Amino acid sequence: MSSVALPALAPTRRAWVTDLPVLLVAAVWGASYLAAKGITTTHTVIAVLVLRFAIVLPVLAVAGWRRLRSLSGAQWRGAGLLGLVLSGIFLLETYGVVHTSATNAGLIISLTMIFTPLAEAAVTRIRPPRAFLAAAGLSVAGVVLLTQGGGFTSPSAGDLLMLLAALARTVHVLAMARMKSVREADSLSLTTVQLGSAVAVFAVLATVPGTGPAPWTVAAGFGAAEWAGLIFLSVLCTLFAFFVQMWSVRRTSPSRVSLLLGTEPLWAAAVGIAVGGERLGVLGALGAVLVLAGTAWGRRSVEVRS
Repeated sequence: MSSVALPALAPTRRAWVTDLPVLLVAAVWGASYLAAKGITTTHTVIAVLVLRFAIVLPVLAVAGWRRLRSLSGAQWRGAGLLGLVLSGIFLLETYGVVHTSATNAGLIISLTMIFTPLAEAAVTRIRPPRAFLAAAGLSVAGVVLLTQGGGFTSPSAGDLLMLLAALARTVHVLAMARMKSVREADSLSLTTVQLGSAVAVFAVLATVPGTGPAPWTVAAGFGAAEWAGLIFLSVLCTLFAFFVQMWSVRRTSPSRVSLLLGTEPLWAAAVGIAVGGERLGVLGALGAVLVLAGTAWGRRSVEVRS
């Protein structure tokens, strides 16, 4: 009996070893929107991003120094390019969450779960199942309703920025999976180079006049609550999350990684409403239901096909 059962159980166990860390990432990312909103203003976005990355970058560099030295030139360039995409994601998300609610931010960014399989289908020229296309339409309709306040109005600037961030996330996930130069490299080294590339972008932007106060000026004004929020964003939402994403996307498909992050909007909505005191309104609540239903349906349709 055991000789028959073990082969069937082993793949399930291996899947959970990869899937569980990704689900934990979804949880901390869901809580990150309210955390970012609590410590960031329109004028301190760049400074907060510099601080967020600078906290973990030295630790990564010291821990992975030997592996960093073993990276080839092509791997350095590939990881650096991924870091540029990553910097764009963080700029869009952070400016976006400042101008919209944490609940809206988490739900809109969940469209990555729809965009990634569609982009992957376009690249591979494999038509997605009709059920997935219907689910995508349901999710888009949900976002339209979600971005309405008391009536049908233009989406806020924050909502549009979060939509662009979802597209940028899709590019990042696909690039990690398809760039030959990074496939065989160590995950820790690639994460370090990515974050280093991103923080270099933010540091340059911080020197541009009109981008807000210097990072050290912002840090000096932080209290205990702000430092706790910054450490949460830096250690869990940056270091842990992107290392896990880099590690897992090379052990499964990019679509599966994005779909496993499907619980992120649930966490974002729960934290935004329960802790942040946010309210969706009737149209917003209906939109949230449609987004969650569409992404769940999309996950099932892709999983059944695969």
